[in-house]
Amino acid sequence: MLKDFLQRAIPSTNLITLAGPFILIYVVLVAILVCYLKKHHQVRTPYTRKIFHFLIFSTAGIFQYRFGLPLVVLFGSIVSVFVLATVMAGEGFVMYEVLARESDRPHRTLFVLVPLLTTALGGVLINIFFMKFAFIGYLVGGWGDAVGEPVGTRWGKHRYAVPSLMGVPAQRSLEGSTAVIFVSTLVAFLALHYTGYSLLTALGTAILCGLGSAAVEAVSNHGLDNLTIQVAAAGIAFMLLS
Repeated sequence: MLKDFLQRAIPSTNLITLAGPFILIYVVLVAILVCYLKKHHQVRTPYTRKIFHFLIFSTAGIFQYRFGLPLVVLFGSIVSVFVLATVMAGEGFVMYEVLARESDRPHRTLFVLVPLLTTALGGVLINIFFMKFAFIGYLVGGWGDAVGEPVGTRWGKHRYAVPSLMGVPAQRSLEGSTAVIFVSTLVAFLALHYTGYSLLTALGTAILCGLGSAAVEAVSNHGLDNLTIQVAAAGIAFMLLS
């Protein structure tokens, strides 16, 4: 199974040569956008981090559906190298401040690296087990998870604790979780209906994807929800539609 995944996933030399430079330019442009928002408009890290998250996951979902897994692997590899370089630059570097929450002190770097690793692991798992609906996992992970933290930061009043790593306290809110349900359902519905499923089939599946994704996000360790949401959304769609 893993061998089959690797055979499907590894991008060809031609793909790397032709698409790699354009992907790198795109990632740099995304980075410039979020750095500009951080530096010149003092947008808080919970927002800049999630804007980056939203754009990267959404692009991966489009790439997966339109062009296939190898382009997603190439894209993810370039993004990963970029994020690792950001981590190496460390505190004070504007892109680091875009991604690393102050609330994660003293483990700010850890909570940049853990989501990076869990995102990659989630992508591997959904392509091994639920490949046809991997793009749903990316889109729900990108949209649903991206909206939860900013909504909770801005409007969250009913908070609850979630398991964390390294003793860093973490909370989510009912308002944020509700936003995850709504946005996850919306993006799953739009994606499924666009790809040919009937209105009712797409809507019913999307609602369950939204509820399931919000449920696993609500109980996932701080930093691990990039993995659990992808698997939940893609897995629910796979079980209902395969």
